[in-house]
Amino acid sequence: MSLFASKVTIDFKPKLFTTFRNYSKEKFLSDLMAGIIVGIVALPLAIAFGIASGVSPEKGLITAIIGGFIVSFLGGSSVQIGGPTGAFIIIVYGIVQQFGLEGLAIATVLAGVMLIGMGLLRLGTVIKFIPYPIIVGFTSGIALTIFTTQIKDLFGLSMTSVPADFISKWTAYGKAFTTTNIWSVIIGISSILIIIYSSRLIKKIPGSLIAIIILTIVVYLLKNFAGITGIETIGDRFQINASLPEPTTIAISFESINLLLPAAFTIAMLGAIESLLSATVADGITGDRHHSNTELIAQGAANIVTPLFGGIPVTGAIARTMTNINNGGRNPIAGIIHAVVLLLILLFLGPLTKHIPMACLAGVLVIVSYNMSEWRTFRSLLKNPKSDVTVLLVTFFLTVIFDLTIAIEIGILLAMVLLVKRVSETSHVSVIKDELNMETDAEKTADNDKLILPKGVEVYEIDGPFFFGIANKFEESMRMANIEKPKIRIIRMRKVPFMDSTGLHNLESLYRVSHKENIQLVLSGVNDKIKAMLDKSGFADKIGKENICSNINEALWRVEEMIKTIYHNPNFSDSSSIR
Repeated sequence: MSLFASKVTIDFKPKLFTTFRNYSKEKFLSDLMAGIIVGIVALPLAIAFGIASGVSPEKGLITAIIGGFIVSFLGGSSVQIGGPTGAFIIIVYGIVQQFGLEGLAIATVLAGVMLIGMGLLRLGTVIKFIPYPIIVGFTSGIALTIFTTQIKDLFGLSMTSVPADFISKWTAYGKAFTTTNIWSVIIGISSILIIIYSSRLIKKIPGSLIAIIILTIVVYLLKNFAGITGIETIGDRFQINASLPEPTTIAISFESINLLLPAAFTIAMLGAIESLLSATVADGITGDRHHSNTELIAQGAANIVTPLFGGIPVTGAIARTMTNINNGGRNPIAGIIHAVVLLLILLFLGPLTKHIPMACLAGVLVIVSYNMSEWRTFRSLLKNPKSDVTVLLVTFFLTVIFDLTIAIEIGILLAMVLLVKRVSETSHVSVIKDELNMETDAEKTADNDKLILPKGVEVYEIDGPFFFGIANKFEESMRMANIEKPKIRIIRMRKVPFMDSTGLHNLESLYRVSHKENIQLVLSGVNDKIKAMLDKSGFADKIGKENICSNINEALWRVEEMIKTIYHNPNFSDSSSIR
């Protein structure tokens, strides 16, 4: 009963409710300051990510407000800050271009459902083991793609439309390069320089916010007092709605699910990876330990609710989470305060955002893409084994040249194939016909250094997981060993940690062949998990439960009984003495 209960228990433990028990005024003041600073940091990023994703700037703010609140309220990390991130720009932009805002809303909700499902199925710990080369590959690919999308605004190019794919973009940029607006170039480069150098002088206020404030004022003065009108601002491209919208319904049909499921899977996987990576990095600094499954459920809830208000996908933001930690945030209250600060900015300062120059936001995103690129890590990974380099480069180029959906799916598939290959290479099967050397054997008893096997008895020892990757290797070893067919086969499984359905099928096939050839089968060193699998499948009854032994000594005693009863050899113990 307790075993069943443990299987159905939901792993959902929001940090807010556990950390709030010992909350104090001092902790609140620390979280208040951190929340205000993170809210200010999040402001320019939310606007920039919203525009770069192909939606209006206030939708980026709405995502940071609602998504950030839910992630902090329900999340499994004490310091995680949720909101829109650069990693989603490419996938969101592609969905908006192909399926519109309604398609984006449906894909985001589906991704939220998937994330909750991952949390309920306790897949949080599994997702964290996605190979590092895949993460670096698509992160670096996303960074290059984000940089590519900002060239038009950074140089103020006059283009009616920008192609979707990477190569066509650069071809179109080359053709339109003669339309470069020098004022946009000056504003964009100034934005980059201000962000780089202001952080060295002013630690508390983010450089991106300083750049936006200074350059917005400069552009306002240039447009209104110097007669320079060629600098495009947010207001020239978008109609700003400085209010929190009413929730709307989303019409989801089977047709839309089938159409948007691949995109939703990409959003879910990317959101899960980024949020759990952010939480893990935060744990290393704070010394806390996040609940990965709770975090996935919270991320899922945020991605279900946010689209109802017109928002875009939500995930844990590493940069904002680190800002929260560095400014004293240690409880989810800081994340909630960050969401409130952004809400107040949207309501009271939202109309002012229309004066922000597009070239300035392009400069902000150039810095974001540079920080995301991890080019030093990318370069160091190129020195790793060829399999890691292959995964890294394939994921990177698929992300850049095709899209993130294909990159994640093929990258994970390739990593799985390489993992199976590596496990198969480390797993092996040995065939023993004469004697077992027990000197370094864990199953050795006090007086046996060697076990002499009687004639007609063979031991097949499997070292490693007995799964589909090693099943063929086991069959090959059997064929090579059986020049002269034995009377009894002992399958020694003391070093088999688990067995999958292919391994079980392999055992059943071996039993059928052995039974036809009048060869007896005995299993040795079977652990409790595999034994339960054999019982459940009915194989234990076929082979006989007495032929499933816990160690090699017990297996040899069983062989002794078989030879005496089945083969009528009463002198077995004399011919197989234990030395």
